[in-house]
Parts: sequence; C-alpha cells; structure tokens
Amino acid sequence: MDPQETTDRPESAALTAMVEDAVADAGVVVEEVRVAGTAATPTVEVVLDRAAGPEGLSLDEVAALSARVSAALDAAGDEVPGVGAGEYMLEVTTAGVDRPLTQPRHFERNVGRLVSVSVDGAEPVTARLTDVGDHDVELVVVRPGAKKGMPAKELPAERVGMDRLGPAVVQVEWGTAREPGESPDRAEHTAEHTEA
Repeated sequence: MDPQETTDRPESAALTAMVEDAVADAGVVVEEVRVAGTAATPTVEVVLDRAAGPEGLSLDEVAALSARVSAALDAAGDEVPGVGAGEYMLEVTTAGVDRPLTQPRHFERNVGRLVSVSVDGAEPVTARLTDVGDHDVELVVVRPGAKKGMPAKELPAERVGMDRLGPAVVQVEWGTAREPGESPDRAEHTAEHTEA
C-alpha cells in the first residue's frame, strides 16, 4: 500500500479508554475515537459531546478538552495506543450538524429544528422537532406546498417513542429557528446558525 494513501484504521480500545479517562470529570461523552490518515502522519480524531443539557460545547471548552487529551497522550510516551511511536496529529471536535441524531441528548439539543427521520422503518419524513421527553419526541410533520412558492403545511403534532425512530438528520434551514408553536411566517430569511 502506498504510504501516502489516506486510510482509516480500526479504533483502539486502549486509545479510547485513555481519551475517556482524560475527560472523565468534564461532563462530556466521547462519541468516537479513531486513527485516520497515513502511516507516516496518522491523525487521532476525537469527537466529544456534552453529556446532558441543550447546549453544545463552545470553542473554548473544546480547546480546553483538547489540551487535556493531548496531555494524556503525551504521558503515554512513545507508544500511543493505536498509533505507535512517532509523530501524529490530534484533532478534537464536536459532531457536526450532519451527525445522525440517535440519543435523547442529540434530540434535546435540536428542539425547534427540522429533521429528516424515519418512523417505524418507513421512508424518512421532514418534521419539526418540538419537544423531547425521556422516552419519546414530539414531531410536527412538514409537507411541502402544493405548488412552488406555496407555504409548507404543518400537520398536527404527534408523540413518537424513541424506539420507533430511525436515525434523524438535522435539515439546515434558511431562516431562524422557531419556538414550538410559532408561526412559520415569523421566521426571518437569514441563514440559521446550526450547532449540534
């Protein structure tokens, strides 16, 4: 294999455990740890998420967590699990807006946003996520207007158990996020900041 070719390698349980230990008391969840890149310049990619609450991690928090992970990996010396001896890059980030929503905390963070989601294995529908409970979500299915330029139609809200949902994906909207029950007419026509 060409050493310059980018490849993904299987995640190392020891590397993941090391990262989890480094951020154990920070109130975050380690979503993913993997080694990517080339053998000559591997990259340790770490994806973090806040363990609870409606807010994502700020850039300052990610920077502080990155420093903790870096210190833990440096303490391993020349044998970083999954990487071995030699130089590597460290990339600590949060999951982006395109991350599938699969956990209650993912849904909680996206109340008010449009999602594409499959219910009971059916074709995905576009719906506004209006509420999240311990074991269910409230969805308002949004149907496109009958003709181009006509407003979308929102169907009555429906509570759906988490166990009936397939992975949901946030749909980026041009307009501001709405509060549950707010009229679609009130949305401004600007790009919405989407933080997952």
